Amino acid sequence: MGLASVSRESCENILSKGGPNGEGMGRAITIVVGGARESLDATPGALRLVLKRRKGFVKLAVRAGADLVPCLAFGENDVYEQVDSTAHPYLHRFQLLVKKFAGFTVPLFHARGIFNYDVGMMPYRRPINVVVGRPIEILQSKTPDPTYVDQIHQRYQDELLRIWDEWKDTFARQRLGELEIVE
Repeated sequence: MGLASVSRESCENILSKGGPNGEGMGRAITIVVGGARESLDATPGALRLVLKRRKGFVKLAVRAGADLVPCLAFGENDVYEQVDSTAHPYLHRFQLLVKKFAGFTVPLFHARGIFNYDVGMMPYRRPINVVVGRPIEILQSKTPDPTYVDQIHQRYQDELLRIWDEWKDTFARQRLGELEIVE
């Protein structure tokens, strides 16, 4: 297991080289589709996925012939608290500006300390439950058809919503709202 850039070139390289056949067979990557933008919306008790306009991962899967496996982590937004964007709109705008020009941003978060439970950088001791969805089979094409990409993207979103509906009462009992798929 390792870390790599999430650039198109890097992902295509990982999926096309190595593995038992030397052509990427059996290789897999995990992408946090919402990225830095989604991290700014992370608040305990809520789950907002930045996914509506993010289709590059689907195009990558079609070009590589790699099946997509939707996964949903319940509780990951509960291990840290961050500055509320509605209470501090100027700070939130500044974070978005940094993201626009630098390509990344740092959420202002806090949790517990090593010897205290009030303030610190250690995550709160709260469970994170990851549910793996049904794989979506992909037909490989070097030039992905936009209609096919839209269809697969919709199936991916539908599977995430199915996971949410099936498991929310088990893993998100104290939720403040329902799953939102935004942007």
